[in-house]
Amino acid sequence: MFLRRPTPAVTAPFCVLSGPRHRFDSRPTALYSPAAAVTTALRVGIRPQQRSSSGAMSLHRTAPAAALHTHTEPGDRSKQRPMLLHHTILIFTFFLLSAGCTLAQPRIGIAYCDLDHLYDTIPALFYDDSDYTPGGRLAWDTERYRRKIARTAAVIDSMRMPLVALWSVENEAVMRDIAAACRGDYSYLHQTLNSLDGMDFALLYYGDLFDPHYEEPGRRYLYIEGTLRFPAPRTRRTTGRPVRPARTDTVGLVLCSDTRMAEWVVRDLREERPGVKLIVLGRTASLDAAAYGLRDALERPARLGRGNVRRRGGWLMRDRILADTALRCSGGDVFARRYLLDPKTGNPLPTYERRRYRGGFGYALPVFVYLE
Repeated sequence: MFLRRPTPAVTAPFCVLSGPRHRFDSRPTALYSPAAAVTTALRVGIRPQQRSSSGAMSLHRTAPAAALHTHTEPGDRSKQRPMLLHHTILIFTFFLLSAGCTLAQPRIGIAYCDLDHLYDTIPALFYDDSDYTPGGRLAWDTERYRRKIARTAAVIDSMRMPLVALWSVENEAVMRDIAAACRGDYSYLHQTLNSLDGMDFALLYYGDLFDPHYEEPGRRYLYIEGTLRFPAPRTRRTTGRPVRPARTDTVGLVLCSDTRMAEWVVRDLREERPGVKLIVLGRTASLDAAAYGLRDALERPARLGRGNVRRRGGWLMRDRILADTALRCSGGDVFARRYLLDPKTGNPLPTYERRRYRGGFGYALPVFVYLE
């Protein structure tokens, strides 16, 4: 196991998204979303202004709404109803905004990425990776390797997930380059699986939120057990006390690239470690989630026709995230962006299409889920 904080060695000139750079930016929307409240206000003719220096949002009426406030006679109450209605909506909108700021709870995101055979350029001694060398069939040179590292790090940074499980990494040197190219303050864990093609699992994580203390490598799987720390929730403005006390959970991450191995590993872990909350990531098509106390966090997007790979002209949810029923999950979906797709076909842009170099992230899109 290699567990350390890398020093920057490879820069990432390819940046795909901009925005806040805080590890808690992936907090959930509140029970009453401020954005939805503003949308409701716009529908009735109330337009938001810029935030004031104190951070509060002020609202002013647009022309159609102001036109309703015509001069009324003292005894004509029917014409005063629109004014009363808009005042009621305005007060309700501010209530929703304050409720959103008060009730929002922090959550932790977990992502799974297939990196589509991310090799270095050095020939291996114990398996055949001659295609991914400068003189090999695919002409995999240093420039293409650095470009793939930079784009991989850019995708990871754009997701802003505290935990990112990676499949198809050749060795620790590749993992070190990825962690160093990421702008997030990631630590990493890598284990050699002794597979025939040299592909390994790895995990990027924030050390203040996840503390791994046990790992078990096997054939096409890696089990990582550790303590997951949920950040302290926001406090109520009235009392200053947390809405819900912070907590820690002992979770076991099962990273698996073989559907048959997934069921065997989960069955053994349920018998050997019954108190650990499992999260299974990867290929789990043959695993009966309900039989082992798991739920498919990507069932709804898959039912709606979304997927992370293309098969026979349609989308297939090949990679899944199964979470323990004792964990509360929300927001599971596919991380799909335009820069990850081929602009001509709409398919995920691979690194190689047969022998032709395309320079994309990979043939499979990342998937993610939030834990609350």
